[in-house]
Parts: sequence; structure tokens; C-alpha cells
Amino acid sequence: MTRTVTNWAGNITYTAKEVVRPGSVEALRTLVADSTRVRVLGSGHSFNEIADPGAGGTLLSLDSLPAEADVDTAARTVRVGGGVRYAELARRVHAHGLALPNMASLPHISVAGSVATGTHGSGVGNGPLAAPVREVEIVTADGSTVVIGRGDARFGGAVTSLGALGVVASLTLDLEPSYEVEQHLFTELPLEGLDFETVAAAAYSVSLFTDWRDPGFRQVWLKRRTDQPLPAFPWAVPAKVALHPVPGMPAENCTEQFGVPGPWHERLPHFRAEFTPSSGAELQSEYLLPRRYALDVLHALDGIRDTVAPVLQTCEIRTVAADEQWLSPSYGRDTVAAHFTWIEDTAAVLPVVRRLEEALADLDPRPHWGKVFALPSAALRDRYPRLDDFRALARELDPTGKFTNAFLTDLLAP
Repeated sequence: MTRTVTNWAGNITYTAKEVVRPGSVEALRTLVADSTRVRVLGSGHSFNEIADPGAGGTLLSLDSLPAEADVDTAARTVRVGGGVRYAELARRVHAHGLALPNMASLPHISVAGSVATGTHGSGVGNGPLAAPVREVEIVTADGSTVVIGRGDARFGGAVTSLGALGVVASLTLDLEPSYEVEQHLFTELPLEGLDFETVAAAAYSVSLFTDWRDPGFRQVWLKRRTDQPLPAFPWAVPAKVALHPVPGMPAENCTEQFGVPGPWHERLPHFRAEFTPSSGAELQSEYLLPRRYALDVLHALDGIRDTVAPVLQTCEIRTVAADEQWLSPSYGRDTVAAHFTWIEDTAAVLPVVRRLEEALADLDPRPHWGKVFALPSAALRDRYPRLDDFRALARELDPTGKFTNAFLTDLLAP
């Protein structure tokens, strides 16, 4: 009997022959070997059909697997199971006096799903969430397991893999000594005369927020490591009240502000781990572009404010350091990322997304793999110079296309 489930936002309905939650890695391997087509759901925070297996396939959830997060304090690594989410991983790592270098704005997303789609936090020196991964364990099409680590010629395609190679049973991540972070928020940063490089480097992690109803940015979030200098920020006014990234929303579910120091995992995300989001009344898009074009990007967006603002809840501008994963949107280039949280109205949002892509077309945008975008696969293929290498790796590990779907077939077509 066909089962249907939706993603977190409710804009995508996944149709599958079955939805399965194996309780062990052994059961997972048997399930994969016996299935004809498999896609992994992750935490459901993708806004497109990247996880859809199609009507004849198996939709696989890993949230019933053992929540492994095995910390090796001597090696400063953690081996984390494929179903574990960042909030849980962070608490366990912190309990051992260790830390991840960065986190995304929402701590409720799965580790494996996040790194597979190129998800990131912010900071001119911080790579995407895949950057600390040193080894990935994948259940391949015949139910066997392959481990690919740094030093393996295939590693550049193995982590940010869009689920095209198999099911991630575990990841091993590098850690560092624990640290504290404090958040300093500012309001009304002008676009005119903006020294973007200086602003983006003002703290360990920097986010600029705007609704594009007027030029410039309504909020600036600086996340400073307390073992680094306190930034001077003379370009905007310190916030007098706690803020939520979406104007008008209550800030009670946001992480502590006003410069109060706290553990890294309680400050790097924008939202508290104990706040569990239900279905989100929103859609999301994001485009990652060369950081050298940052001001061109911002002025291009400012030029279409009247088109964007009516369907926008908030836009966040961040930076990401260059990555070496072949399908990472930050592959080979330091990046500026423009993230859009739209209203929950696909019919109204899609024409704006197309207009946005037109405005950014000459600036080499790469969309986030898990968000809403309209760029055709033919255009995306030209933006990933190692795509042929990834195709070869997919043929090696999944020769019959068990882990493919319509989304990937379009992308990986010769």
C-alpha cells in the first residue's frame, strides 16, 4: 500500500511504496539489499524533492537506529550514527570538553542529512558542516558497507553526496577543545558604503538579516568566541531588546543574546535546542556565490526589493569558507550565501525565485541542494567542475541506480 508523508514545511509530499525505520545497522543493510529503490528522509528539512524515492520506492528514516555518538577524547573525534541530530551530538561532545567548529542556525537537523546537502553555518574562516568530516561509512546497494576517509581519492565525492551513493550509517568528525561564545546584536546597518569584508570578519560568525523592504539590514548577529578579541562594530546601533530573525516574531526561542557568554552549542545556532519546531509555515531558498561578488550580490538583491519583499519573511546573508567536496555549493571558492525564508505560498514564491535567479545569473550562483530553486539541471552541471568524477563514483557504488530519483537523474545525466 502506498504511504505518503510530507517534509517539515508541508510543501512536499513524498510518495513511496513503504516508509521504513530499521532499528539496527544490520536491519538497515538487509533492507537496502532487498529494496529496488531507496531514498533517505533525514530530518525532513529539505524543501524540494531531493529525498523523494517515487511511487515504487522505499522512503527510509534512520531515526530508530541507535543514537550513537562515540567520542574519542584522545583523538579528538566523534563517530556519530546516521540518524543523530546536531542538538544531541553537541550535548554529548560538550560533555567531554570538546566542540564542533560550527553549527547551522537550527540545531534540530540531522548530521548526515546536513553534510550530504552542503548545509553550513557562518564565518569567513568556517567551512560548511561537512568540513570536519574525516570518514564516512556508507551502506551500498548490495547491503555491504564501504568506509571512505581522507586520503581516499573518492573522499571529495563521499560526504556531500546528495544521498546518491548509499545510506550513511555513520560519520567520523574532527573535534576541538570546547569554547564559549557570546552574541552581540545590532540594528540598521546601511548598504550604502558597506565594507562587506570587514563586516563579515567582525566576529567568528556573522549574520546579516533584512526584509528588503528598505535598503540595508535590519539586524546584525555577531557570534564572538570568548577566546578571540571583542569586535568593534561602529557601523550599526546595539540592539536594545532581544530579536528574532523574522521581524515581529517573539525572541523567546532564540539563543541567548546581549553578550552573555555560554557554551558554543548554545550560541552558534540562532534557535534553542529545547525549542522543537513543528511544521514550518515557510518555504526556503538559498544561493551560494563567490564571496568576491558579495557587494554585487547585495546590490542585485536591492535592485529587485519590490519583487522580493512581498513574499519574504527574512533574508540572511552569511559567509562560508571554501570546501573540497565536489558537490558542495562552496566547492573551490570562498562563498557568500543569501538565504531567503519565504511565506508559505508556492504559487506566489516560485515566480519571485525565478526573478531572483535572473538577477543573480551573471554572478555564478549555486543553489542549496535542499531548498526551493528553479535553475535547470543543465545550468547546474556547468557549475560543478568535478561532476564527472562524482558520476563515476556513483556508478561505482550504485551501478543499478538504487539510490537515484528524478531529482538526481536530471542532475547526473551526461
